[in-house]
Formats: sequence, structure tokens, C-alpha cells
Amino acid sequence: MKVGELCHRNAVTVERCDELQKAAQLMRAEHIGFLVVLDTDRPGAGQRPVGVLTDRDIIVTVLARDTDPRTLRVGDIMTQQPVTVSAADPVDQAVREMRRVGVRRLPVVGERGELVGIISVDDVLDHLSAELQNVAGSIRNERVIEGALRP
Repeated sequence: MKVGELCHRNAVTVERCDELQKAAQLMRAEHIGFLVVLDTDRPGAGQRPVGVLTDRDIIVTVLARDTDPRTLRVGDIMTQQPVTVSAADPVDQAVREMRRVGVRRLPVVGERGELVGIISVDDVLDHLSAELQNVAGSIRNERVIEGALRP
């Protein structure tokens, strides 16, 4: 299966120049802890991810250091040059990348580097769970059918 078939295509985004407090409020409103950062001020950047911002970034970088979040912009604390995966990549490659960099979510990009969506460990687990349920169902059905054919 390809990453593009499994990812969520409704990625919530912010811009690097947005106020950090606005980003935190967006996370709260959307009930998420991960935003993809776009830089629409840079010519040609368009919808290409230039960073990611997590709720953990805000806690560890701002609150734990007793910094006033009202004085910061998203670009001040975001993770720059995020690791991305292509929508055409196999899902197992995305999982290997998540493991390599120690994250649970990755932006998914298209052929031109444009943002397509986000893939998360949760997406992969949901998919694997459904596959395992199919395997278990196959075993159950085998026993039922054999019992009906050979009483």
C-alpha cells in the first residue's frame, strides 16, 4: 500500500510568520498536536512544508523555559526542514522514516514537493488492525466452512 492511500489529506497548516499563540489556539480548536508549517511569503514555496510544529515543541521550548509565548512566532520554534515522505512511497518506508527520526507523524508530499497530507502511526496501526482482522476472519471462516462440509 502507498502512503498516499493511507494518509489524512486534510492537514492543518500555519505559516512561519503566524503568532505562536494563534498556532496553539488552532491546535486546541482542531484537537490536534501537530501542524505543518508553510512559507507562503517565499516566492515559489507555495504549499511546500518548511517546518512542523507540535504541542510538545511548545511545551519543551517555550513553557518549560518560562518564555512568553506572546513574543514568539511559529518560525521561532518550529522544526525546520521536516522529514517528509512521498505519497508514492510504500507505507513501510514511512514507518522506517518515523522510527529513524523518532516521530509519530510525517508530512506527505506530492511529486513537486507540495503538501498532500499527513501520515501517522495511528493511521498505520488502524490499517494493520484491519488486515489482522481479515486474517482472523479467514481462519474463522475456514473452520465454519469445513464444519459445514464435513460434519
